[in-house]
Amino acid sequence: MDKTRLVYECPKCGAQSPKWWGFCRECGAREPLVEKTVTRAVVSSKRSPSRALVPEELSQVSVQSFDRFALPIAEFNRVLGGGIVPGSLVLIGGEPGIGKSTLLLQVSAEVAKQQGNVVYISGEETANQIKLRAHRLGIDGAHLYLLSETDIDAILNNVEALAPALLVIDSIQTTHVAEEEGIPGSVTQVRQSAMKLMAWAKSSGVPVFISGHVTKEGAIAGPRLLEHIVDVVLYLEGEQFSAYRLLRCVKNRYGSTNEVGVFEMKEKGMLEVENPSKVFLSQRQDNTIGSVVVPVIEGSRPLLVEIQALTNATAFGMPRRTANGVDFNRLLIIIAVLSRRLGLKLGAQDIMVNVTGGLKIDEPAADLGIALAIASSFRDTPVDAGLIAVGEVGLSGELRAVPQVDRRVAEAARMGFTRCLAPKAGSKSSPVPKGIEIITFSSLKDAVERGLGKSTLVIG
Repeated sequence: MDKTRLVYECPKCGAQSPKWWGFCRECGAREPLVEKTVTRAVVSSKRSPSRALVPEELSQVSVQSFDRFALPIAEFNRVLGGGIVPGSLVLIGGEPGIGKSTLLLQVSAEVAKQQGNVVYISGEETANQIKLRAHRLGIDGAHLYLLSETDIDAILNNVEALAPALLVIDSIQTTHVAEEEGIPGSVTQVRQSAMKLMAWAKSSGVPVFISGHVTKEGAIAGPRLLEHIVDVVLYLEGEQFSAYRLLRCVKNRYGSTNEVGVFEMKEKGMLEVENPSKVFLSQRQDNTIGSVVVPVIEGSRPLLVEIQALTNATAFGMPRRTANGVDFNRLLIIIAVLSRRLGLKLGAQDIMVNVTGGLKIDEPAADLGIALAIASSFRDTPVDAGLIAVGEVGLSGELRAVPQVDRRVAEAARMGFTRCLAPKAGSKSSPVPKGIEIITFSSLKDAVERGLGKSTLVIG
């Protein structure tokens, strides 16, 4: 016998409540809860002895190895942890127009060349539209099958006959399960579609790639539990008008999450960037005021990025603070430290900070570079072109240690930089690469004075 009960479900996060509270208490969304009838099958608690589960000692569990298959796209392999795992469910998220469909079509073509049949399901485009994109990307389409369908059961029935090496769903928000309520893209439909795809992938051993749109808040559209269902979650990031894209791994059951792939969007599709530091600094000019190069760690690789700052006397009563590519709250902290501990009168200045190339920096290791760029613009004094800066800034004006200084300095030395401003703590544990000098400081004031030249920084 089946039991039915009445619940109230959040249309945004999918949380259910037995009572109607008006709005969701889990995610705080200002959308009214939706009344829903849930049918639950009553299962007997008695279990036959032959099917009873017995605890198994961990040391006695046998490990079944799986063989990844790598693609010619090295950056994609890096993010996945070495290649595609059979039976895995991979979610690729990103804003509309960022390049998800282009990247998935390129990956599908490479898998079709190496492994056999690939099925590309699109609920947003027709086969003719996909063919036009494939022609632009130079893809001939051998062993690559297209299907415009949104019903999950119909998709799986058609796919099984082809015995594919890869299944691509573009996108998960367009699919639906016939026996479930709700329109495609709703919480229930997205969740059930993902569950069916996961069960099919595990039973068939065929990897499944699904794409998902990202909301304005930066989350995968649909329930957050979609990220908990899949094995791998990748985000394709980048500014809309920038050619560079970062493929960032935020979850990986088969490898490290500390990996980032760098691509460049061109007419022929998403091309790998073999030397990201060189590309991001290619347009930098020497002796530019308000420009500082900072070595950051993206995933497991060091990158050199240019941080630019501009200060200008405000024309309004309230000065503006603009952060592009850096955390806004972190910028406010650095400005406050510069004003309070170094005596720079920034209270009446509009301050704009930008990371070139459309990158986003989250780690505190860029604090010293941001502070040095602001001071350089405020005093109208350039920073030495051969200098890089790395370090976290504390509220008392001290410089705090950052991890992996040796790898950051090695990347800077490889790119021809000769000096590095770094915190005194944690900078002497590793050998210094040839051709670069590490200059350590314990306070932000001393580091900024050295970066701009002692005679140029006038306090007050």
